[in-house]
Amino acid sequence: MYCIAGLTLPLPPTQAVEGLVVLTTFRFLQYGVSRMRAAAAVAKAEAGAIRTLPTTFIGKVVSPVHGIAGFITPVTYLLCVTVNRFMQPGWMQRMSLPHNYTHQETEVALRVAACASTFVLLSFMGRALKHLGNQWHGIGRREKPKLVQTGPYAVVRHPVYIAMLIQQALFSVMFWSYTPLVALGIVAAAFAMKMPIEEELIMKDPAVGAEYRAYMQRVPARVIPFVW
Repeated sequence: MYCIAGLTLPLPPTQAVEGLVVLTTFRFLQYGVSRMRAAAAVAKAEAGAIRTLPTTFIGKVVSPVHGIAGFITPVTYLLCVTVNRFMQPGWMQRMSLPHNYTHQETEVALRVAACASTFVLLSFMGRALKHLGNQWHGIGRREKPKLVQTGPYAVVRHPVYIAMLIQQALFSVMFWSYTPLVALGIVAAAFAMKMPIEEELIMKDPAVGAEYRAYMQRVPARVIPFVW
């Protein structure tokens, strides 16, 4: 028996931590997929189909690239650790963060804190998607475009993206692995290419282009205030 985060789990310490991380990872994936599917359905019903898409090669592949990079690590962790009875396989342990710089209790505390932070981040993402409403899209413009400037969008122009980047950093601590940091770099690079393409499509839209240029002046930060 092992007590972690107020829960008594019938597992040895290592398996108990992995079990908590597995549950948190599953919730993240389940929430992300269900919310995106729901948002896409609402957007299509209320704002119409996507009528404008990127025409360049980068514009066409950038969304799948960051989508695959962002999900492959948590999906792999979830499947492999679950099948391996809540223990990381040997090949996965070879990519672990250093264990010799922290006590086991500190490592456990950091991993639990990262799990808790994931639920906080999911709440933030839910709020951002609520404000985005029927304007959700992968990359493109819908038939009835509307500019969203409320909630997190009053602070940065792409709040969902910063949440996704933070989550990759949290995965690194949750899994105690370098691998999500590689995914973080790929996702960040993809976003750096995607955001200008996405914003160019918006500015070319006669319905909201001028309004978006004014919005860019009021909210200069894309994902991190005063930084990016």
